[in-house]
Amino acid sequence: MSTTLTERPAPVAASRDALAPRRRTRVFALAEARWAAAATVAFLLALSLQLTGVPAWAWVPLYAVAYVTGGWEPGWAGLQALREKTLDVDLLMIVAALGAAAIGQVMDGALLIVIFATSGALEALATARTQDSVRGLLDLAPTTATRLRDDGTEETVDTEVLAVGDTVLIRPGERVGADGRVLDGASEVDQATVTGEPLPVAKQAGDEVFAGTLNGTGALRVRVERDASDSVIARIVAMVEEASETKAPTQLFIEKVEQRYSLGMVAATLAVFLVPLAFGAAVTGSLLRAMTFMIVASPCAVVLATMPPLLSAIANAGRHGVLVKSAVVMERLGQVDSVALDKTGTLTEGTPRVTDIRPLPGCGLDEDGLLALAASAEHPSEHPLARAVVDAARERRLDLSAAEDFRSAPGIGVTATVDDVPIAVGAPARLLNGGTDPRSGQAAAVATELEDGGRTAVLVERNGRPVGVLGIADRLRPDAARTVAALTALTGTAPVLVTGDNPRAAARLAAEVGIAGDDVHAGLLPQDKVEAVRRLEARGRRVLVIGDGVNDAPALAAAHTGIAMGRAGSDLALETADAIVVRDELATVPTVVALSRRARALVVQNLVIASVFISGLVVWDLVGHLPLPLGVLGHEGSTVIVGLNGLRLLRDAAWLRAAQTGAAATSGNGA
Repeated sequence: MSTTLTERPAPVAASRDALAPRRRTRVFALAEARWAAAATVAFLLALSLQLTGVPAWAWVPLYAVAYVTGGWEPGWAGLQALREKTLDVDLLMIVAALGAAAIGQVMDGALLIVIFATSGALEALATARTQDSVRGLLDLAPTTATRLRDDGTEETVDTEVLAVGDTVLIRPGERVGADGRVLDGASEVDQATVTGEPLPVAKQAGDEVFAGTLNGTGALRVRVERDASDSVIARIVAMVEEASETKAPTQLFIEKVEQRYSLGMVAATLAVFLVPLAFGAAVTGSLLRAMTFMIVASPCAVVLATMPPLLSAIANAGRHGVLVKSAVVMERLGQVDSVALDKTGTLTEGTPRVTDIRPLPGCGLDEDGLLALAASAEHPSEHPLARAVVDAARERRLDLSAAEDFRSAPGIGVTATVDDVPIAVGAPARLLNGGTDPRSGQAAAVATELEDGGRTAVLVERNGRPVGVLGIADRLRPDAARTVAALTALTGTAPVLVTGDNPRAAARLAAEVGIAGDDVHAGLLPQDKVEAVRRLEARGRRVLVIGDGVNDAPALAAAHTGIAMGRAGSDLALETADAIVVRDELATVPTVVALSRRARALVVQNLVIASVFISGLVVWDLVGHLPLPLGVLGHEGSTVIVGLNGLRLLRDAAWLRAAQTGAAATSGNGA
């Protein structure tokens, strides 16, 4: 079942109710993980005792514990599948494990049990984490709102009962309860959860606001324009759930292969046992041949052919600051051929900083003097732009004066008295009144220049006269341009920029990192980012999305693979993403992509090795007489070979080679 953007997702309240069974899902996932852990511990203890020469009575019961704790869940699932007339590999492995135990190969069977129990537990825990992240997103939307009656009185109601046309009051510091449009009032709204913009956005009459965003210091009267089920936050929930379901590990092709292999192996084992009996062979000999066949044909080597390279790559990436959540993700990373990058918090650091200090001619101030004056006035403010100004002054170790009569006007700026002189700091468009002061024209020209360059212009006035303009922008990560070039070389396609920020800021940053203008998509809401990803996928692309915010979560979930920035990332983005860059080192992304491609190459090598061993041993057992000890030796030998081959990616040298691959690709691409 799928949900398109034109369909209505379940209302937020209903979605909360639907999450009750998911809490039980997490309980079951934790229980499954405990069973797998118990099986692993029992297996390791038994193996240790067996290798030290302890009598069998001491370690056989431990193997039995591993069989029971690790095998009951896949065994029960396999029996349920049989009721539906399907046969899966899980049940086949349980049968193979029991068959191995029946002819004395208890350790082989226990190893199979542990491998499959562990993989099932990891999948269940990953599913539970995704469901928890969706529940955390729902908490962003307030449960109640202040609705205004026709007579102007107030009433507190549940947000789920708000209807289109209702008027709600949003007080300072409250979260907006519904998507709507401002009727009157002025404030600044932090809507990073929806659009990803790093700075609060000034809102006044006629502007749109979104449920779940945080109101600033002003009060707003908002007319509701969407039901709770149609709000942006509810759509994010629906899209994350939908995309998470489409990324289930089991795919139709794998299911078909699994069915054919399972049925073929069962039929072959029965034939190996029954055909000799039909020609008068002894029951014991036929059973021994059949059990030998089941052991040598079991896919232990195939399983280890895939997992060690991927798990080794995961461990190596983790040591270097990239957490890849599963072997499936590590494999998928090497398949990407297109990249979509968020702007704020991904290509940039997500924190506004002063980039330009422009004192006006004739004002009598140098850069330090202008910055100190602005920082003194802004010091009492908690606005992000004010913090950027104050931080810049502190970095220069400037002395700040005390601010008196401080006032803040949302969307305009602040006023204060500094050293007995009135100072105003704020938006040039609001402070400049087009008077006769020649500095007003100069200030407007400087502000326009800064804004055209993608910065936020902040005007500083003294005694009502402009004295300078500050430029503030989100600082680009130092490795952003290099990462874009490396990803372009690795995938053969230039990355696209998908951001909720304004087009001018997006275009400026794209030019700095080497992204072409046609690949810049700005002013996007979460559903717009999903649509941009789907357009790329419709052209046959396997898209890697890199983001950090709640607004990026649907795109992270919808993409072929998603990577979140660890320090700047929201909880939902971290849970939804397939991998996390822990230290926000963007340059590790192309390295982990190159490492994934190396792991996939080793998987192919191992599959060839495993196939050759299994085929050779099976043919030997069917055509000639394969002694059981030699069959076990060949089977376990192939397992050891492919395991050791995959473990090569554990070394730091593998990470360095992957990093060099990205650098070499960049050089070869002319970047």
